[in-house]
Amino acid sequence: MFTHLSKRPWIIAVVIAIVLLLWLFSGERFSARDEAQAEPDKPLAAAELARVEVQWLEAQPMQRQHVVQGQIEAWRRVELRAQVSGSVQKLDQDKGNRVAAEQLLLSLSPDDRPAQVARSEADVRQRESDVTAARRLRERSLISASELMRLESELAKARAELDSARLHLRNTRIKAPFAGIYDQRAVELGDYVQPGQSLLTLVDIDRLKVTAQIAQQQVTQLQLGQAVSVELLDGRTLQGELHFIAAAADPDSRSFRIEVKVDNPDGLRLAGASATLHIQTGEAMAHRLSPALLSLDENGRHGVKWVNDEQRVEFTPVQLISVDNQGAWVSGLPPKVALITLGQGFVEAGQQVRTQLAAEGS
Repeated sequence: MFTHLSKRPWIIAVVIAIVLLLWLFSGERFSARDEAQAEPDKPLAAAELARVEVQWLEAQPMQRQHVVQGQIEAWRRVELRAQVSGSVQKLDQDKGNRVAAEQLLLSLSPDDRPAQVARSEADVRQRESDVTAARRLRERSLISASELMRLESELAKARAELDSARLHLRNTRIKAPFAGIYDQRAVELGDYVQPGQSLLTLVDIDRLKVTAQIAQQQVTQLQLGQAVSVELLDGRTLQGELHFIAAAADPDSRSFRIEVKVDNPDGLRLAGASATLHIQTGEAMAHRLSPALLSLDENGRHGVKWVNDEQRVEFTPVQLISVDNQGAWVSGLPPKVALITLGQGFVEAGQQVRTQLAAEGS
């Protein structure tokens, strides 16, 4: 075979060239693999970093407030019920009228009650006469002490029966226990009523009461007398003050009942309507930002993403102080922070990024 190859020397040259090419190629491949293995240890080039827009925000003083939904109620509301039986004899006032305290609202038939009062009055006069005479006799020892005591007991009983008869007669005239508005009537002229039956409803709306439930985490920040702004559904605002905080939480909701008193000199018919309470709880330093920039961590806490001095993303949980249509006030961030306003959904905490200032007004 070597004799055959010696006759064709060009074949040997081709084989040697092929071997040299294979050796060179294998060296470059191993060199490239070593370089590829070393690549992760090199920092990413600036062009390969994620880019986010940031806006510098500084903490500002703001009034802390709790915003809760409430229900407006009349300051006082009473349902007057019959104390005695009888027929409705007269409707002394119409529904919707403003009435004064002790003003007659409705009359029931007296029936024989005036006669009972007259009999009781006569009986009392007779008993009083008997006791007076017995005391004179007792002074001369003409009657026993026990006999005088019996007559005095009968007088006391007669007086009690007179008081009861007068009370039953007085209860046929239904009067207003306080000044207010005759709001509802449950009976009509001629109806026969029994004791305990509902007759009418009287409400006092010269002052209103707004009730609400507040979370147990917030109740410690409340104090009696705090100013409260009551926002009505039509946008009007009334001013009031916190006058009651429940001593114990509701066992079902774990929240505390509060009441706000609001003067209503114009007699606005608001009882039964809904309202929003804004309770001021003092000044605090906070950042105002768009609610769209808030996100949740794996524990469900609200927070925001921002960029530190090393150009790395940080996630900081925040406390929502208040939220409205214009923005949200939050606390818990550094006094001055580069807040990520664009691209926060594509970066994670600890990730290095390139930053670009957001345009004014964005």
